[in-house]
Order: sequence, then structure tokens, then C-alpha cells
Amino acid sequence: MSNALRLVVPENLPFVDSEREFDYPAAAVFRAHVDPGLFRQWIGPRELTTRIDEFDCRPGGAYRFVQEGRDGREHAFRGVFHTVRENEFVLQTFEYEGYPDVVTLEYGTFEDLPDGRCKLTGRSVYPSVEARARFLADGMEAGIAAGYEQLDGILGQHVRQQRTD
Repeated sequence: MSNALRLVVPENLPFVDSEREFDYPAAAVFRAHVDPGLFRQWIGPRELTTRIDEFDCRPGGAYRFVQEGRDGREHAFRGVFHTVRENEFVLQTFEYEGYPDVVTLEYGTFEDLPDGRCKLTGRSVYPSVEARARFLADGMEAGIAAGYEQLDGILGQHVRQQRTD
């Protein structure tokens, strides 16, 4: 994989910074984050299926999605969009319903790079270092990396399809 996910996990601070480059413009990567039909196709590891219960990507809008593994276990996530600037920025909350009372504040910045590429940078702020540690221990980094690998494939399909249309 040429565009590896980079996480920065500062010691004794309750946040995680992330960075990932994509071989596609910021507008395409942004759209895949805010379009529920695209989002459900790439979010999380490949072995999970995702159902979107709600996805209203606008300031004050909410979302909820449920992922199901091969074992039949469901994992639900929800949050509220606070700021959405098209092709540039999303600020939202994120809550895994399996960890009651742990709400994360997350933001993502979409930046165009030369040659039709982009960089996505983000920060996830947790209520405590312990809450952050729990997400990391449960495979957060692997899940994000796997999702972005799937996103690369989906964006590639869309680019190929646009060229044939």
C-alpha cells in the first residue's frame, strides 16, 4: 500500500492525530465521507457489513450506522455533525454504543495536493486517556487502515466509471 495511514498517539494525552494521502482529489474523498451510499461501502474492515440507519451530513444533522460481523454480532455507532464545509472540513461527535458515556470529538480536513491527490488529516479527542486506550486496544488503527484501503478501491472504480461514461 503506497498511502499508509499514520497515527500519532501522544503519551498521556487523550487524543489521536491521523494522516492519510489518497490518489484522488479532496472533493472525491470528501464525498465518500458524507454520502451514506458510499460511506457504508468502505467504513471499517472488509469482513463487516454496514447498515445506515440515519445519515444527515449537515450542521446539526445526526448519523447512526450498524456494522455486523460474520459472527452475527452488531456494533452500532452514532454522532452529530457540527460543522460541514464542502470538500474541506467535517467536525462531528463519534460514539460507539458499546462504550456508554464515551463520546469522541472528531474532525477531518481534506486538502488538495498536486497531481489530483489529497491529504486527509484528523484528530479524535477522547474524554480520557483510558477511553482512548480502549479504542486503540480494540483495533482502531487496523479498522481505519482497512477502511481507507477499501475507500481507495471504491474511488478507483468511480474514476474508471466516469472515464467510460
